[in-house]
Amino acid sequence: MSATGSGAAGGGLGHVVVIGAGISGLAAAHRLLDRGARVTVLEASDRVGGKLLPGEIAGVRVDLGAESLLARRPEAVALAREAGLGERLRPPATATAAIWTRGALRPMPKGHVMGVPGTADALRGVLSDEGLARIARDTDLPRTEIGDDVAVGEYVAARLGREVVDRLVEPLLGGVYAGDAYRLSMRSAVPQLFRAARGHDSLTAAVRALQARAAADRAAGPVFMGIEGGVGSLPPAVAATVRARGGEVLTGTPVRELRRGGTARPGAAGSAGAGDAAAAAPSEGAWRIVAGDRVLHADAVVLAVPAPAAAGLLRAESPEAAAELAAVEYASMALVTLAYRRTGLNLPEGSGFLVPPVDGRTIKASTFASQKWDWIAEQDPDVVVLRTSVGRYGETEVLGRDDAELVEISRHDLREATGLDAVPLETRVTRWTDGLPQYPVGHHARVARVREHVAKLPGLAVCGAQYDGVGVPACIASAYAAVDQLAGDPAAARALTADPVQSLHGGAGE
Repeated sequence: MSATGSGAAGGGLGHVVVIGAGISGLAAAHRLLDRGARVTVLEASDRVGGKLLPGEIAGVRVDLGAESLLARRPEAVALAREAGLGERLRPPATATAAIWTRGALRPMPKGHVMGVPGTADALRGVLSDEGLARIARDTDLPRTEIGDDVAVGEYVAARLGREVVDRLVEPLLGGVYAGDAYRLSMRSAVPQLFRAARGHDSLTAAVRALQARAAADRAAGPVFMGIEGGVGSLPPAVAATVRARGGEVLTGTPVRELRRGGTARPGAAGSAGAGDAAAAAPSEGAWRIVAGDRVLHADAVVLAVPAPAAAGLLRAESPEAAAELAAVEYASMALVTLAYRRTGLNLPEGSGFLVPPVDGRTIKASTFASQKWDWIAEQDPDVVVLRTSVGRYGETEVLGRDDAELVEISRHDLREATGLDAVPLETRVTRWTDGLPQYPVGHHARVARVREHVAKLPGLAVCGAQYDGVGVPACIASAYAAVDQLAGDPAAARALTADPVQSLHGGAGE
C-alpha cells in the first residue's frame, strides 16, 4: 500500500479506515467516498456482508441471513439503487402471514402496532375471550407513567394484560431481536409506540392516534422490499461500488490494535508497512491500526464491528466506552433452510407464520420463502423453499444440538403446524452465534454514554446494529451518522441516540 493522500485531498477527512465490512461499514465507506475521503475497509472474515449472507439450496439462490429491507425507511432501498441493484428490487409476492397459537394457524391480526391493538376486536381469534375483555379495560385504568424508559412487555401487560404480550407482541419482537419482550426497551425497540404512549392516558388511544397519523401520511409502495438473488447480494454490490470509486476493501484482515498518535506524516493520510512505520514523522491525532501483517495510519476511523470486538479495540484509548460496549448482551439463533419437491406439497397460503414462546414450540417462526418471494419460485418451479428460525435470548440448550437435530425439530414443528410431512431434497443450517444485540431498558442511555466517550477521541466514530436499530436501514442510518460526525456534524448521531430507528414496521393495519 502506498502512503499517499492528504487531508486536503480528502475533502477535509483525508484517509479514513473503516473497521468492519458488514452493511454498516460498507455504507460508511460509500458515504465517505461521497465526501471525498480516501477509504480503506478492513474485514476480519473472508467475506463482506456480516449477517447478510447469500446462499444456495437445491440449485436455488436464497438468503441465509436477513431476507428483506424495510422500505418505509429510505436508506436501504436507496443504497441498493446506488449499488446498481435498482432493477432487482422486488416486493413480497404476498404480505399475508399467520400466527401459530392455541393449537392452530390463525390469520395475523391487523390494526395493531407491533402487536399492540387499537381495539380489542383487532386481536379477536388470537386471544381468548378473557384476553379480549382485559384489553377493553385499558380506557378505565389510570395513566401509567413510563418515565425515561420501560420494558415493552411490562408496560403493555400492565395496560392490556399478559395475553397480548405473550401471544402477539412477544413473537413479533422475537422475530427482530430474538429477545424477551419483558426485558426489551420500549424506547429503543418500539420508539414510535414509546412516544405515542407518553402522550396519552390510554395505550389503545395511543395506538389509534398512531394509526390515524399513518393513514394520513402513508407513502405509496410496499412496506418491505427484497432483492432478486437475495438481500445478501447487497453487501458485495456496495463493496464493488466502493472499489470502483477508488476505495480499498480488504477481507481476511483482522484488526489487532487501534491506537491514537500514530506515525503518519503531518498533513498526510496514509499507511506504512511495519518495517517503515518508524521512519515516518509523528503526527498528533493520527490513528495507528495494526491489521494482520500491516500497519496503517489514518486521519480518522469508523468502528463498525459488533460490541465485543469494538470493546476490545477501544480498551486502550477509551476504557469507559469499552466497558459500556462489553456489557452489551447478544442473542444467538439458527436458520434452518429446507428445499422440497413441489409435487404433492400443499402448504397454507401466505408468507409464513410466527410462533409465540408461550405455546411451547421450538421454532419461533417459519417463512414460506418460495411463496413470499417470486424470484425464488421462478428459479425452479419444481422446488419449494422454506425456512425456520430457532433460538431466543437465554436459550442455549436447543442451539447446542447438532445440525441434524435442528432439522428434525424444524420438520416436526412444520408437520404439527401445516401437515407438511414430505422428505426435503436438501437442508442447510446457518448458525448466527451472538448475532443479535439486545436492547434492554436503558439501552438508549448506554448508547449516549458510548458516544459521549468516543467523542473525546478526535477522528473516531462508531456505528452498527448495537446502537440505533438492528434492521438494515437502521444500520445504514447509523453509518451515515458516523460519517457526518467525522465531518463535524453530530446532529444525526444525536438524533439517532435520542430516537432510534424502528427495525420492524408495526404501523396501522400492517
